[in-house]
Amino acid sequence: MTTEVADIVVGTVRTGLVGGGFMARVHAAAARRAGARLTAIASSSPERAQLVAQELGVGRVEADAAGLFAASDVDVVHICTPNATHASLAAAALAAGKHVVCEKPLATSVADARALVRLAQETGAVAAVPFVYRYHPMVREARARVAAGKLGTLVSLDASYLQDWMLRQNDDDWRADAAAGGPSRAFADIGSHLCDLVEFVAGERIARLTARTRRVYDERAGREVSNEDVAALLVETESGALGTLLVSQMAPGRKNALVIELHGTRRSIRFDQERPEELWVGARKASRLLLRDPATAEPDSARLQKVPAGHPMGYQDAFDGFVADVYAAVEGAAPDALPTFADGLRAAVLTEAVLAASTSRNWIEVPA
Repeated sequence: MTTEVADIVVGTVRTGLVGGGFMARVHAAAARRAGARLTAIASSSPERAQLVAQELGVGRVEADAAGLFAASDVDVVHICTPNATHASLAAAALAAGKHVVCEKPLATSVADARALVRLAQETGAVAAVPFVYRYHPMVREARARVAAGKLGTLVSLDASYLQDWMLRQNDDDWRADAAAGGPSRAFADIGSHLCDLVEFVAGERIARLTARTRRVYDERAGREVSNEDVAALLVETESGALGTLLVSQMAPGRKNALVIELHGTRRSIRFDQERPEELWVGARKASRLLLRDPATAEPDSARLQKVPAGHPMGYQDAFDGFVADVYAAVEGAAPDALPTFADGLRAAVLTEAVLAASTSRNWIEVPA
């Protein structure tokens, strides 16, 4: 049985957090900047929740997630827990009549993700997944230029997301445990962001792909590992553009190097997440570096620019923009390009296609 979400009075969003790690801190900071009240938190234990609540200024601690979902003074729940728990927690929050922000991956299977999309539709809840790189102003600038036809016909694309935090064999994390992190690690964790950004900027979807994955260490810190460290994809979009995508959590020196480059018949365009104030625009006769400036930006880019040109914006600013849009939707607005559970389902579909292609070594048609 599900409960429909209650109407929210504008300016009174009350937020609950489930989880107390790094991402919960990012969510909490964004919620506070959006004007929400941090009402309650539940974590792996009441003791852990109490420590985080004191650090973040959360009103109170709930003994568990069920208690938080039942609370009458929580409107929106942010789920920031290990991957394998996302589907059940999101479903319980929706059933309790809450709006939900769920960390990605939304679910570790397509079936679970699809069920969550249906449940969100039935309840009428705002249900969002933080594909926050959409919220860099220069990403919106790139998207607007592609949509306006300034690149011409899309011919090819080159994209990568590289990190090094799992480089050594003694580097360990709950994500390396398939029971907690899911059957895919590198692709589900960061490849999902990469594909979302490619499709978002290009304005078209990956229609088919083939892939290879690699697990460098079968054991980390004395524990067996069954999910991948690296994924390499060859993709074809709906219009026939060809592309290469590389995802790795074992690229020495690369901390959070998410880069997309699209090549059209007139122009190329490149965005580098570690240089978020810039957009490279390539042409045969002359190329240029476009710098963020709300005075000259496309409208969708300008609305996300909270500080003047020359005052750097970064990852937390992008996250803030995402959460602000979630809360605007909770209050009845319809912000453009808010990533929803449907986008989380899309990521799950792509993840299963990558794993299937890697196993079969064939091209896979990606279901729509």
